[in-house]
Order: sequence, then structure tokens, then C-alpha cells
Amino acid sequence: MNAYIMTVFANLSFAVGSQFFTHYSKKFSSIWMNAFKAVVAGFCFLLTVVVTTGFHHIEFYTFLIFFISGFIGLGIGDIFLLKAFERIGPGRTLVIFGFHPVIVGILSFIILSQKLESNKIWSILFFIICLIIFSYENFKKNKSWEILGLVYAFAGMAFDAGGVLITRYAFDLNTNITAFEGNFYRCIGAMVSFLIIRGFSPFQFRSRFKSLSNKSRIYVILGALFGTYISLSLYLYAIQTSSNLAIISAISITSVIFSSVIECVWDKKLPSKYLLLAFVFFFIGMLFLFDL
Repeated sequence: MNAYIMTVFANLSFAVGSQFFTHYSKKFSSIWMNAFKAVVAGFCFLLTVVVTTGFHHIEFYTFLIFFISGFIGLGIGDIFLLKAFERIGPGRTLVIFGFHPVIVGILSFIILSQKLESNKIWSILFFIICLIIFSYENFKKNKSWEILGLVYAFAGMAFDAGGVLITRYAFDLNTNITAFEGNFYRCIGAMVSFLIIRGFSPFQFRSRFKSLSNKSRIYVILGALFGTYISLSLYLYAIQTSSNLAIISAISITSVIFSSVIECVWDKKLPSKYLLLAFVFFFIGMLFLFDL
């Protein structure tokens, strides 16, 4: 039960951070925002490990698995995620994360030979309806279906789901590794991914931060702390201690509710009728997902 509670608070923390991510991704770029939050979170994880348990012995293969999970999930996946935030907003992007437990189920079926229940197939259909509603809403507003934003959200969700499975595998290889250590190794993988994507060329990392006002510097640091350091600390603890990744993945969809509410408060506006309608189909999909 503690793992499930941790997951809920991890989602709340990420929902808060996602608002900052969206704003500063638009101001600079999704790569800069991702690199910044990876550096801040990585430093915080390093400091936490040093002042608490210290680093445990880790085999190179286990480190490599954590590295790959960070490269895929926190690196490539989060770039797609923040690009989706820019185009369709965090609330709508995270509704698409309703597919997360389905993707985890499919990957578990392929990798672990676990059975894919029929209820997940029905939930997919209702989540697809959510996508159609969001596309139609954007078409009514901007005369564009914003397919690219949905593709970005799907890609981010798929890479994140893959990262979750790989991370759990790494923890199974070495049960002594703490969530803070695992996150530190994953942040290293994320930072390397940004360097490779940029062709190892500088992208004004320090200069862009220095160009911000003191208030904005505080905001972007808070975004990194809430959206990466705190949320990942709680989430990886849940992954490490839970025996059921499917439930953890399903609970993660609470970030949809948190983010949508915070987004409306942030923008000081009521949710649109399309968002409310999408929520109806979203919750129907959840009923099928939980087989209620």
C-alpha cells in the first residue's frame, strides 16, 4: 500500500512540475528544459546518496541497464513529452498517458510472456476516443488536428513505459541499490542522450539560465525539483517495492487529473467542454482497465 501512496504523491509532484516544464520549454526549448532538470535532479540525487546511505557496489552491467533506462525514458521520452506539452498542453498530453498501463501490459506480454487481458483492449478503444476528441477540439480552435502533438505524446509515453520496465529489471539485478542511486544513474543516461542529440555541441545551457530573472530562476528550479527529483524519488521507490507494475502504472494516470486541474488554475480558466467529455471516456476506459 505504501508503494501506491508514493505513486499518487509522485504524480501530484510531476503535475506541478509539468506546468513549469511547459512554460520554459516554450521559452527556450524542450531539450534545454530537459537538460536543466536532469542536471538539477542528478545533483540532488548525488547529494542525497552521499549524505544518506552512500553508494552501494554495482556491477557495470547493472549500471548500464539503469543508464539505458534513463537514456530512453528521461532522455528521449521526456523530449517528446515536453514537445507535446508545448503543442497540446500538459493536461491533454497526460490523458494520453492513459495508454501507459496498456503499453506496459503489451511489453510485459512480449518480454515476460504475461497474458494481455481483453479489458485492456476495450480500454484502448475508449482512450482512442479521447484522442479523437482532443484532435477535434484543436481543429475547432486552430483549424488544425494537431496530429504531431498527439504523436509526440504517444512517443513520450511509449519510451517512458519502456524505461519503467528496464528500471525494474535493474533493481531486480541488485536489490541493494536505492531509488536515489538508481535515479542518479538514470540522470547520467539522460544527460548523455541530450549531448548526443545535440551532436555534442553547446546549447547555451548556462547563458539561458543566466538570462532569466531571479523569479524565473526560482520557478525553473522548482519545476526540476518537483517534476524530476521529488516525483522520480517517490515513483522509483514505488517501482522498486511493488510486486505489481501494472497497478503502479495504472495509478500513475492520476497525474491526468492533477495536471488538468493545476493547468486550469495556472491559466485561470474553466476546463473546456471537450476536455470534460474526454474525461468521461477516459474514466470509462479506466473502468475497463481495472475490470470494474
